[in-house]
Amino acid sequence: MTTKAIKKHLEQLIDIAYKAGKVILDIYESNDLGIEYKSDESSLTKADKAANEVICAGLAKITPNIPIISEENKEILYDARKNFKYFWMVDPLDGTKEFIKKNGEFTVNIALIHNQKSIAGVVYAPVLDKMYYAIKEEGAYIIKDNELVSLVANKYHKTDSHLKIVCSRSHLNDATQAFLNDYTQPKLISKGSSLKFLMLAEGKAELYPRLAPTMEWDTAAAHIILTESGGHISQVNGTPLLYNKENLLNPHFIATANER
Repeated sequence: MTTKAIKKHLEQLIDIAYKAGKVILDIYESNDLGIEYKSDESSLTKADKAANEVICAGLAKITPNIPIISEENKEILYDARKNFKYFWMVDPLDGTKEFIKKNGEFTVNIALIHNQKSIAGVVYAPVLDKMYYAIKEEGAYIIKDNELVSLVANKYHKTDSHLKIVCSRSHLNDATQAFLNDYTQPKLISKGSSLKFLMLAEGKAELYPRLAPTMEWDTAAAHIILTESGGHISQVNGTPLLYNKENLLNPHFIATANER
């Protein structure tokens, strides 16, 4: 799929994300979240399932020949997906814990993967009504209050003091604390879901160390938005973060703004 073809579908992708966000908000504002627990003890709500249905139906309509890997779909075995040239990677509601806590820090995430790399992504934060998107080599953007604004990550140097480091509310472990100790008087910002990446893309933070588990669908859409804003993401050893691995669990990684 060419960049031109992706751009042709961009408006439809954004519309799908908006529609998924609306069904999430309808449930969010109700008194019945329909909370269940998966076999791994992670939580699942009616909103996860409803948003997944909206997204998968929408994607199947605009690109019927492109497969979908979603957190909420039945697992596709590696033998069946290892030769996918293109596929959609979806997390219909990233930040289910934040959704249940009603702090607004959750997102809708849709990414297009080509040869293990994220080449287009849309992330929508329904409570904030912020729509983020990017296409490879086309820049990253945010739509807020009907205004389109280009996203540009901050330039920084590792030796700068008071760098803003964003982390998960629930994963501030010993490894993350050791990472923070390498910086001079860092300012710690807690944020849920893929909004952590978007803080970097918006120029509101410089670093996001993730030294705890995530899945590929947690990062795929925000990955391309961050890199198109001038930021960077890699494994701790400096190698690229790739998608459609045999195990869909991400290795630990470091996301950064635009390091000088």
